[in-house]
Amino acid sequence: MATQVAAEPWVAGWTTSPVRSAPEQQLTENQARDTTMRQVVRVTIGGRAIRVRFSNRFGTTPLRIAGAHVALATGPADAAIRPGTDRPLTFAGRADVEVPSGADFWSDSVQIVVPALQDVAISTRFAALPQQQTGHAGARTRSWIAPGDRLGDVRFADAAPIERWFQIAAVEVDAAPKARAIVALGDSITDGYGVKDGLHQRWTDGLARRLSANRATRDVAVLNHGIGGNCLLVECSGPNALARFDSDVASQPGAKYLIVLEGINDLGSIGRERAVTAAEHPAHVARMIAGYRQIVARARALGMKVIGGTVMPFVGNDYYHPDAAAEAARQAVNAWIRTSGHFDAVIDFDRVVRDPARPDRLLPAYDSGDHLHPSMAGYRAMADAVPLALFAR
Repeated sequence: MATQVAAEPWVAGWTTSPVRSAPEQQLTENQARDTTMRQVVRVTIGGRAIRVRFSNRFGTTPLRIAGAHVALATGPADAAIRPGTDRPLTFAGRADVEVPSGADFWSDSVQIVVPALQDVAISTRFAALPQQQTGHAGARTRSWIAPGDRLGDVRFADAAPIERWFQIAAVEVDAAPKARAIVALGDSITDGYGVKDGLHQRWTDGLARRLSANRATRDVAVLNHGIGGNCLLVECSGPNALARFDSDVASQPGAKYLIVLEGINDLGSIGRERAVTAAEHPAHVARMIAGYRQIVARARALGMKVIGGTVMPFVGNDYYHPDAAAEAARQAVNAWIRTSGHFDAVIDFDRVVRDPARPDRLLPAYDSGDHLHPSMAGYRAMADAVPLALFAR
């Protein structure tokens, strides 16, 4: 059974941003009945024990878990686990738990040595799913479903893949005393739109690898809180950045730094379906700046260093079809991020990925093709642009 350990201060090693799952993104009744689900996540710092945070944040009825295990996965997005690493999870000493609607629930801690950048398998049997499921569609890795009670099955040979995360929010690590975490708050560019399953090619993945390889920052976790289509101020996709600050930023144990890369969907959506008057863009920019100021103030109140990311170019994108006025609004937002002094530091992602010949557009080598999301080379350039000195003690 899971064993409680005398822990160092817990630090989040992997997290995601749970959202209200759309009907087509939910587990069906047949998928959840008499099956075991195995979800694979990458923990960005190591430790000697972990605990798992299950989430029923958007559920309207209880989430009932019949049993859960953790183990070291054999590789990114693999269904199999390493022999001898499987550990059962408990909840206040019991194998099962009922998570109330709207709530998260931590498992008891379990002793298992987890290296940094290790893929961890979370296997779960759901006794009853809530009427409204909680999950994250942009997992960029594979989950697996197999028939029957297979919690400790090493090979999971006949499992079927599914590309989403369900009812999980975090893996927290009993890490070194100096361990700490970065929260990356963002939209689809942080969520890693376009990244192939299991390859860990998001800009936050590249940053995690760089931090882990550097002596002064190897105990710094990277927590990806990107949501595809997310907005700073309005409900584009998932709760807006202000609405999810408490759950996605403030509640992460060990979080000492916040990187904010939000705003491209706010800028694009204002003129997507209708003509915008000359006065609307400046007013929208002012509202966005007020939103940034709120995030900075709330993070500073928690003792966090707050780092602003400039909004990247998106002229040429067919979904938002930005015009000169939208580009001027982006430039105004970026000027404030760079020069206002509100952020403790700035990462100029715009300068890194823009085309010097046409600065309102992504550099072709860094463009995925939709003129909004970076290519894999673009994500690497973003990761390489983050100064590690920002996080060194």
